[in-house]
Amino acid sequence: MSLPSEAMAALQVFQNAPGWEQRARLLMQWGERLPPLDPAERIEANRVHGCESQVWLVGVLHQGHWQFAASSDARLIRGLVALLLARVNGLTAEQLREVDLADWFNQLGLSRQLSPSRSNGLNAVLQRMAELAGASTP
Repeated sequence: MSLPSEAMAALQVFQNAPGWEQRARLLMQWGERLPPLDPAERIEANRVHGCESQVWLVGVLHQGHWQFAASSDARLIRGLVALLLARVNGLTAEQLREVDLADWFNQLGLSRQLSPSRSNGLNAVLQRMAELAGASTP
């Protein structure tokens, strides 16, 4: 499956980073670029359960392709979620189900830095995206 253009850009930037410190800095920058969610969207119904940090997720289906927006109260998680959004935004529901989270973060060179709880949290976010996409499938 080909990657969305934003995911390709992320991959290039992260793969060119010489070490973990640079990747960590990039991760924070990606998190800061995440547009803030409207306070009306930061509600319990949009909260992703299974994350240690608070994460809110909303999704909109536009001409068969999903666009997600998310926010978190934790800086590192915001960066990881921003990279996940880069990977999945613009995908169809079917493509979304094929996303391999571990492989994506491995390609970015971030997998070793994902603790089990962060990994579980990101899987919960991806699962929530799939639920949203599945709920709207005709």
